[in-house]
Amino acid sequence: MSKRLIKNNSGQVTIFIIVAVIIIALGILIYMFYPKIQSTLGLEQKNPSAFIQTCLEDEIENSVKEVSLRGGSINPEHYIIYDNGKIEYLCYSEGYYEKCIMQQPMLKNHIESEIKNEILPKVKDCFDNLEESYEGKGYNVNLKRGETGIELLPKRIVATFNYSLTLTKDGSEKYEPFRVVVNNNIYELVSITNSILNWEAHYGDAETTIYMNYYHDLKVEKKKQSDGTTIYILTDRNNGNKFQFASRSVAWPPGYGTSEVLI
Repeated sequence: MSKRLIKNNSGQVTIFIIVAVIIIALGILIYMFYPKIQSTLGLEQKNPSAFIQTCLEDEIENSVKEVSLRGGSINPEHYIIYDNGKIEYLCYSEGYYEKCIMQQPMLKNHIESEIKNEILPKVKDCFDNLEESYEGKGYNVNLKRGETGIELLPKRIVATFNYSLTLTKDGSEKYEPFRVVVNNNIYELVSITNSILNWEAHYGDAETTIYMNYYHDLKVEKKKQSDGTTIYILTDRNNGNKFQFASRSVAWPPGYGTSEVLI
């Protein structure tokens, strides 16, 4: 009897050890993969800041792309048609032999304003959805809406929303302000654009190879048009980001010399 009892106890201990190992292993697996399972099943609850980041980052990126391909304006007023699209003149002279005049001397500020105005409807929708989402979870929601600001910074765009959100349930949580950060180097491309425009305004043309020699990841294309307009296309070779614009400076009349200065 004693040997059989010892054998049974030994078997029970072995089973307990195996069960304990399985429980520990499951605990580790759940710890490692539960966040991904939550995300896959749509169970993950984002905090308000993350909600707004996710809701608005694509809208900001799309607005930046539209502005960049049209010379800095969503709906250009003074433009040339190129490749089936409107490209704004950022420096322009109507006559011949005349140096162009800057059309957007505060280009960075202008672009920030254009992006802001373009995303405002989506901003309203995102904060409406945020408010409804937390009300649906049983929170008392107090959302105070404020100003929206866009700032182009080195290698990124920062959208700031001076909104204040207070959530009350078991306790009270307050969030303010909200910021969305998008990785984009339009700041650098606009800085180079301003430099090229200064050449156009002072000398009637721009030496583009110096920019590519200095910025090895930058491609600068210069497309001369028959009316004396020059289309400049700046492309980041790493990520494909572009900024293109038009200039008409020191144009020659048809049949008199050439406005194409090979650079």
